[in-house]
Amino acid sequence: MIGYLNIILRLTIWFLLTGNFSIANIIIGVCVALLLPRSYTAPGALQDWLRVLWEVIVAIPQAYLEAFEIIFRPHNQEEVVIEQVKPRRSPGLIFLDIFLITFTPKTIVLKYHEQGWYEVHRVQRRKRT
Repeated sequence: MIGYLNIILRLTIWFLLTGNFSIANIIIGVCVALLLPRSYTAPGALQDWLRVLWEVIVAIPQAYLEAFEIIFRPHNQEEVVIEQVKPRRSPGLIFLDIFLITFTPKTIVLKYHEQGWYEVHRVQRRKRT
């Protein structure tokens, strides 16, 4: 089951990059998804995949809310924080985690450290003192 999720993730990325749903592009995308080397690390559990897919669905309205908040209430303070990667993450799940962090307008992943850390840049409202 996890193998199918990896192929679907690869196809989704392919279609996002190409923006073309012609028959030839679909065939090329399937070939690319199947020919890309597979990771032989511990596969992510189906529950982890479903949780991340739910987080993607929730992130869409959150991104709109953050965008309007930035427009109407400027955010002048910036910080770079280090966040730890959740344990036992496959490369596909790490990619989706980075996508989720970067998808919202207030945060972006600057760097992923192989030791299990993300450097995340955040903007926030200046706290009144």
